[in-house]
Amino acid sequence: MVADHARTCVFLIGDGVIPGNEGRGYVLRRLMRRTIRMMRLLGAREATMEQLVDATVLTMAPQYPELNDTANRIRQTAVGEETAFLQTLRTGTTIFDTAVSEVRSGGGSQLPGEQAFALHDTYGFPIDLTLEMAAEQGLSVDEDGFRRLMQQQRERAKADSQARKSGVAAVTAYRDILQAGGTTTFTGYDEAQTESTVLGIVQDAETVPAARVGDHVEIVLDRTPFYAEAGGQLGDHGRLRSSDGALVEIYDVQTPVPGLFIHRGEVLDGELVTGSTVISEIDAARRRAISRAHTATHMIHRAFRERLGDTATQMGSENAPGRLRFDFPSPAPVSGAVLAEVEQHVNEVLIDDLVVSAQTMTQDEARAMGAMALFGEKYGDRVRVISVGDWAHELCGGTHAQRSGQLGVVTFLSEGSIGAGVRRVEALVGADAYQFLAREHLLVTRLSELVKAPADQLVERVERTIASLKDAERELSRVRSAQLAASVDGIIGEGQDLGDVRLWSFQAPEGTTGGDLRELAMKAKGRARSGVPSALIGIAVDAGKVAVVTAASPDAIALGISASDLLQAAAPHIGGRGGGKPDFAQGGGTDASGIPAALAAVEQLVRERAGG
Repeated sequence: MVADHARTCVFLIGDGVIPGNEGRGYVLRRLMRRTIRMMRLLGAREATMEQLVDATVLTMAPQYPELNDTANRIRQTAVGEETAFLQTLRTGTTIFDTAVSEVRSGGGSQLPGEQAFALHDTYGFPIDLTLEMAAEQGLSVDEDGFRRLMQQQRERAKADSQARKSGVAAVTAYRDILQAGGTTTFTGYDEAQTESTVLGIVQDAETVPAARVGDHVEIVLDRTPFYAEAGGQLGDHGRLRSSDGALVEIYDVQTPVPGLFIHRGEVLDGELVTGSTVISEIDAARRRAISRAHTATHMIHRAFRERLGDTATQMGSENAPGRLRFDFPSPAPVSGAVLAEVEQHVNEVLIDDLVVSAQTMTQDEARAMGAMALFGEKYGDRVRVISVGDWAHELCGGTHAQRSGQLGVVTFLSEGSIGAGVRRVEALVGADAYQFLAREHLLVTRLSELVKAPADQLVERVERTIASLKDAERELSRVRSAQLAASVDGIIGEGQDLGDVRLWSFQAPEGTTGGDLRELAMKAKGRARSGVPSALIGIAVDAGKVAVVTAASPDAIALGISASDLLQAAAPHIGGRGGGKPDFAQGGGTDASGIPAALAAVEQLVRERAGG
């Protein structure tokens, strides 16, 4: 079983599948986790997927030489998944064993669906693994109960997502409008302004005949140039103007019911009435900025696939005015060199000023021309294909620039992980990218002037400067410690006898660090005579912050004087807090003006408890 599963996993990863929670990724994850657990049952205590992958590639590569080219990526993906799952396995197994004990102690033979669901939802245990482990223990699992809870979770998630997109309006209200007036015709590919008829107005989940100034409503039109949020592209903004003077500011557009565009907005002037005619006008400048970002996303997608292989398929995106984010699978961080290559390639295509075109065709025709489709997306029999020259072809329903040169410039902001095996790149496009680069240029120029080095030597010079500063800080710390050691008698003094207790109470010179203050406290403790109860409080101010240490000998603790008590007496006066043990405690505060009162409070506490 292990060999068969390992071989299947290697070929799946080689074909571009990555472990996930849906579709092919979920099948791969289940196979890998079963393999990992079987190896644990066979006695393996360390990670084993790397060895299994290497053995499989070595065996199968003579017949499938492409495995040699992808072996490193397969290995990285498998090891990453195993590392994550081993932690899940350790935690989940403990919870599972506890649940089994509870079932057996109650005389039962079935693991409740609630516990199976908790294992899945909280600890990442797939239900098939729970079923397998339960069978090994001679127990069954309430699968019906588990699936019922899973369905409830899906419904809650779906309802929450719907609520975020369409507010609180009931879907039934939209369906009533749809049945009465039909679907919305989208005209935004060709025009930024359209004459429309108001088919319905929804407010607080109910259809209303009219909306007045200040009302936040959802408006359904028969025709609209407004793009509704979809495919990672944000919805349009704009305005509706009626012939009788109503004005509505539109700030979001969604499609909670297929075919129906919901325009969310605020009435700024007049009264909008159902059935009235309006001029629907989008914010054209914002649309153009979003369209440039969307075209840039397609180009980045293509460039990453060329550089990293066909496995770098888009897993998510957001196209906003002047900026974008692009998610794709990768078992490891993308190097700075690769990011630079992709960014450069995209900008070279911008200079070529390729035509960006849209064509509607059958899926077979789209596949024949090499158009990319996103896994998990739903497409009809006829699809819309966006092409950037003959270089990039992708199925897409969004809006785009007319030529690649209109993007101006694309610059990457960041690359990072957003989940196991998934990376995210964020970028700026057009004027936003130019402004960012201009600010960066000014910053580099100013830094070059400050450190007196050309831009190409700036990093090296700054690194040397930082290293020098760290060396200087270490030397200053050494000198300060030496000075403190030389003047310790003058700082901590001889102490004073309060009843049966000797108390050292002192404020160290300003700039004394918390570490140096603790060292002074240790030196003072060392001067305490054996058999004589002793206590200590030391305070110092460094960079505006107050540090406090307190200490108490065993004999003082026996009298009811602990370091924690001393700290609690002092802390309120310096606006601070802290904690520790009976023999030593430390804390900090922000109000240096309260230091005299803090020292006096500690002295008073010692007097009261020492009988002095």
